[in-house]
Amino acid sequence: MTASDFCLVGAGAFFLVGLLTGAWKYACIARSADAKAPFYVDTAHRASLLYAFACMLLGELSKRSAWTNGVNLAASGVAIFFFAAAVLGYIVHGALRDTDNQLQRPHRLGRRTLPAGAMLSFMALLMLGEIGGFVVLFTGFLAAL
Repeated sequence: MTASDFCLVGAGAFFLVGLLTGAWKYACIARSADAKAPFYVDTAHRASLLYAFACMLLGELSKRSAWTNGVNLAASGVAIFFFAAAVLGYIVHGALRDTDNQLQRPHRLGRRTLPAGAMLSFMALLMLGEIGGFVVLFTGFLAAL
């Protein structure tokens, strides 16, 4: 599979998740007295749609990259993995309705408290993975110009 194809599959998957979480968001709004969805249901919906288009950008960059397909596939795979991890976290918080700020201390997951440093470690890896994956693909594109 080419990196570009992988990114297109990712885009389609995120778009589908965006549509499904949009239906979930509407159902929450319809049942709510104040016509609002839980914060992370709304966040999951919006993030999924945005990540769908981010995947398209990564795919276009990988198509035009000077780097090998293996490098492009690894870079896009890491970035898309962390896109998915973020959306999954939003979906879990939306389903549990346990917070409206996942970064507020102590970090909660349902009734449990996450170990100290877990969120900091995850966020550092997420930033490194998303930014690093993009930088690899973007520099590959620039090198091919």
